[in-house]
Amino acid sequence: MSRSRQNNIRGPTSALTEFLRESGITPTTIARRAAQQQPQQDEQAQAGPSTETQQNEEGPSSSRPSRTASRNRRTSGYGSDNLDEDDGEPEPEQDGDDEKAEELEESPAPAKKRKLTKAAEAKLKAQEKKKKGKGKKGSDDEDYEDDDPYTSLSKSMWSSGSSKPPVGSFENCARCEKQFTVTKYTMAANPPPGWLCHVCAKASGQDPFKKPAAPRKRKAPGDKREVIHFVENRLPSLVNMCIKIVTQYIDDVESLGDIGALNVEAIAKAMAKNRSLTPENARLFYNTTNTKLIFYDATNLTSSALESLVYMNPNLTSLRLDFCGQLDDKSFKLFITSLPALQRIELLGPFLVRSPSWKAFARAHPNLEGFLINQSPRFDLECMHALVTYCRGLKALRLREIGRMSDAFLEEIGDLGPEALTYLDLSCPSESCSDTAMITREGCDGKGRRCLMSGDDFAAREEVENCQMEAKK
Repeated sequence: MSRSRQNNIRGPTSALTEFLRESGITPTTIARRAAQQQPQQDEQAQAGPSTETQQNEEGPSSSRPSRTASRNRRTSGYGSDNLDEDDGEPEPEQDGDDEKAEELEESPAPAKKRKLTKAAEAKLKAQEKKKKGKGKKGSDDEDYEDDDPYTSLSKSMWSSGSSKPPVGSFENCARCEKQFTVTKYTMAANPPPGWLCHVCAKASGQDPFKKPAAPRKRKAPGDKREVIHFVENRLPSLVNMCIKIVTQYIDDVESLGDIGALNVEAIAKAMAKNRSLTPENARLFYNTTNTKLIFYDATNLTSSALESLVYMNPNLTSLRLDFCGQLDDKSFKLFITSLPALQRIELLGPFLVRSPSWKAFARAHPNLEGFLINQSPRFDLECMHALVTYCRGLKALRLREIGRMSDAFLEEIGDLGPEALTYLDLSCPSESCSDTAMITREGCDGKGRRCLMSGDDFAAREEVENCQMEAKK
């Protein structure tokens, strides 16, 4: 910029810009004039019309500065200092006499009232509000009382013209005109005046003895919440994690070792969930010292695998095989000959075992205490007779879902004695036994029985329970 000013080099400008520059009007002069005129306008706005009177009193002396200004205007031909003034007044011509011009200059011009800016008007309004506020501070309360008076009647004046008489005094009822004693429950007549006795108050539909409703307490936010479902996430124990890993990689395990009977049974349950028990990994559960063996799912164990089970566990006293559908007469013969210490057997689904094999099994195990079989369609009355004849110490008997069940089975069971069986399950037969046979047999011989399951014969069950209660008496 300094280099351009020294060389007087300017860019292209419009005709209006060039004209204003020649007349001495530049952006800097306009900004300076605006800065000087703003405080003068504020002072004039605050002073009001007093300044006008002062100017009129001064007369010609106050008009001298304007005379010089007018001379400057005449010489320059353009009044740059009065851009905002209106052009309504014609200026005197320069070619006239000097005396006339001087007379015109010396004559006082009428004072022109300038318009106030928005900022000045806002300041004036704020000052007026402050003056009004100072004068009304002391009378605010009085104004409030005058503006908002409380003129409603009290409850007693609305209900009756006089106040309530003291408790214990006598009054005449406004409706029945009988004398009564005033109590705290006495109610005013509606419409007033007067008071009502208790009988008339109740007849009017009001209950004088009704207690006012207690205000409803707001429940805490914690009480409003309802727990829809709560699941407690527990970390699995180390034993459960080990059992899960062993079950997952059971085919790679060489031996379970000495982990305890409970853990062995837990592994067997875990394997039954996905039917992962096979003839190969079943050997992990075999041991010559085993006295108890449970397989919860023996679906994949073939007849030869069941034979291996008998050979490798000769000292079993309790055996449970669920879903042993591949158990046939060939493998069951080893149960007869190679398990002499067996006292309890529980089989689910031995479909292929025939009647001669059941008879031979009962004859070979006279010390049998528990015989529990499910779904054996080949077990008939002759097998039941052999079981009762040779196994006199039988305490638990389950013949569930036996297709050939009849009343004759109950007669054979009765031959065991009145206090022999402690557990009897004859549920879900193909044809139910008659109520008469069930009541007769159980009522006479079932004194020491702790569990009885007889299927859907509810009437027979009730009669049996009644007979047992009478026998105990």
